[in-house]
Amino acid sequence: MSTTGQDTTALRFGGDEQAERPLGRSIRRGMLNTCPACGSGRLFRAFLKPVDTCSVCGEEMHHQRADDLPPYLVIVVLGHVLLGGYMMTDLVFPASDWVHLAIWAPIAVITSLLCIQPIKGGVVGLQWALRMHGFGGHDDTPEAIDPPPRDA
Repeated sequence: MSTTGQDTTALRFGGDEQAERPLGRSIRRGMLNTCPACGSGRLFRAFLKPVDTCSVCGEEMHHQRADDLPPYLVIVVLGHVLLGGYMMTDLVFPASDWVHLAIWAPIAVITSLLCIQPIKGGVVGLQWALRMHGFGGHDDTPEAIDPPPRDA
């Protein structure tokens, strides 16, 4: 394949460190719970715990920091969908608050549990594509970016 002596495995599974990382493809691979680099390896070893390294391409995932963005996105999306659904249902089918609570609370819990993992995978894919939080091969901690001044 390659006559320049480059590692064909690295090219097959995402390329070298300077290779292009398409944003949409990376997010889509993450949302499918696969490695954003190669699209073949599993992204999660438990429900919301990412693997340390991809079993297929070896991409390190241990330094990802999805933190609070996935739950925030779930709350924003589901809040709008559930509120709209509640309001439309209440216009067509007026019922007591207890009936609506019995209907919408389980829907909210089940739907949030179903969509938190794909959303977190998408956030990890976003971080990988933008080379954030160690995915770019550099240290981006606040101390490394802006070291504290030395006393002279």
